[in-house]
Amino acid sequence: MISVLMISAFHLEAVLAIAYALVLIIISAALEWLAKLSHKRADRYHTGGFRFDRDRDAWECPVGIALLRAEIDQERQAVVYRAPAHTCNSCPIKSRCTHSDHGREIVVPLDPWIRSASVRLQRGISLVLLALACFILVLELFRHWHAAERSMLAIVLVTALFRFIKLLGEVRSRPIQFEDRTDIMARL
Repeated sequence: MISVLMISAFHLEAVLAIAYALVLIIISAALEWLAKLSHKRADRYHTGGFRFDRDRDAWECPVGIALLRAEIDQERQAVVYRAPAHTCNSCPIKSRCTHSDHGREIVVPLDPWIRSASVRLQRGISLVLLALACFILVLELFRHWHAAERSMLAIVLVTALFRFIKLLGEVRSRPIQFEDRTDIMARL
């Protein structure tokens, strides 16, 4: 009986607006989580267990062999790191690492714009969803005057605004991830 009275204190439009805004906030958070997960997964796939040593400007394979910078491929706009062929050909885990008889290569793009563009797209979609949630909640705040409805709408609005401002700050602080290019260009 108490829950029926609590629900009857709210207009259906306010309840639906709150629910819809919460769904938008959850979808936005899920998109951010998926973007981070896919970015990490793509990096792991690309380097396959190799570690980058900034001081030596070399990648190190799982068995400790260094892949040194072999060339700067202007056509592909990338830096190519390569292990010596004779070392890779005699390696016990070669079949899991490379099929090439010329040594394992890791190609690092000078301008990773595709990766940063996909992250920017996902963040842009998240920002739009959060802005839509805020807009709906503000409209509903002007439509409903009951204290209980207004307080619930305000709580969800503050949550959406907090997520929006936090994400906008991240976008502004790192609009495009050119750190890799800057580091590589400084070493050239």
